[in-house]
Amino acid sequence: MSDPAFIATIISSIVTLIGTFGGILTASKLSNYRIEQLEKKVDKHNNLIEKTYGLEKDQNETRKDLDNLSSDHEKLKTQVHDIDTRVILLEKGRS
Repeated sequence: MSDPAFIATIISSIVTLIGTFGGILTASKLSNYRIEQLEKKVDKHNNLIEKTYGLEKDQNETRKDLDNLSSDHEKLKTQVHDIDTRVILLEKGRS
């Protein structure tokens, strides 16, 4: 049992186990850090996507409002033209 080669083997095995577990812990911490950084990037990306959808919705509503205003403008132009025509006819009738 007290053979120097046996003791060296035991010590070598213990040091190897300590080194292996130390490497595993270090790699695990590094992986967790990288995952956290990626999650932050994904959150920023998702936030940007949500904002983009909101802007697209606002843009569509604005286009609808603009179309309605354009239609109202055309109706008013027609009404003004009709009123101008009536005024001209009334002025001619008074002369």
